[in-house]
Amino acid sequence: MKKNVSTLAAWSALALAGALALSSCGVSQESADSASGGANPAVACTGTSDASAASPTKLTLALVPSGDAKKLVDTVKPLEEALTSRLGIPVKGVITADYQAAVEAIGANQAQIGMLPSLQMSQACEKYGAVPALQTLRKGKSSYAAQMFTNNPDKYCTDKPAAGPNGMLYCNGTSSGNGPAGLDSVAKIKGATVSMLSPASPAGYIFPVAAMKAAGVAVEDVSPIKVTANDASVLAVYKGDAEVGFSYWDAREVVAKDNPDVGSKVVVFALTNEVPNDGMSISSKLSPDWQKKISDAMLDFAGTPDGVAALTAIYQITGMKPADPQSLQKTQEAARSIGLG
Repeated sequence: MKKNVSTLAAWSALALAGALALSSCGVSQESADSASGGANPAVACTGTSDASAASPTKLTLALVPSGDAKKLVDTVKPLEEALTSRLGIPVKGVITADYQAAVEAIGANQAQIGMLPSLQMSQACEKYGAVPALQTLRKGKSSYAAQMFTNNPDKYCTDKPAAGPNGMLYCNGTSSGNGPAGLDSVAKIKGATVSMLSPASPAGYIFPVAAMKAAGVAVEDVSPIKVTANDASVLAVYKGDAEVGFSYWDAREVVAKDNPDVGSKVVVFALTNEVPNDGMSISSKLSPDWQKKISDAMLDFAGTPDGVAALTAIYQITGMKPADPQSLQKTQEAARSIGLG
């Protein structure tokens, strides 16, 4: 595993360059058309395949840690075993440096399967023809809200924080987890120290920054603290390093395993518009038959109790469904609204 991790980590520099290129000018017309069959670029990309491709003898699954990378190495093992059993060839999970590194690994055929956020699913499709095959379900939903949370509820809450179904504190109508909610308080972020992820993260940057822009607050109006994972964003607010933080809803549940009082010290006060769920992309260098086999194997595993347990441990996934490429475009639209492509 260490060898695989270091190999794919080498893609991080290339991935960063790719992210900046995508952020500044978007994907080229040529690459977008080739992946969507030459259609209008406004049409959602569905990916391509190689009918002449030989059957693979092994497959690599790229994942990006949403929290502790060391824990992900262990929690991915049941998924490796399940896919290996169903497909009849070895499937090995590897941990990439970041989201863009996973996209580039798929493009270079270093990985044939990728568990990616919605934006990177679209980018992998448009840039390399990777098929957006499946989207995740969490508690029956194929979308989620990015959340804004604080250790200073008196400033951001217009009502008294109250415990939600998970026992953690929420205000401004955010306890349901359905966005948008509480956005009238976003303007108060101006001048605050804010923990946020990289611009490649839908929940940790794109949708919250879009909500800030709509409220008249620019990134330059706050003091950003850059973090590398959603739980790290929660921890930054929990420890007092930041007053406000961004993450997916509700990343505090991950942090609560080691910090049981996080739900009372960190209060969610706003939810963005709904973000399309992450999912699974499959390399265009595989045949249509093998693309379907992989998709069917994952769907089958996700429909079992063992599958739900394994996927929940990896990314809090409770189910999978065929991807909706059109819905994935919502993340691209949000990114463009803040100047990212």
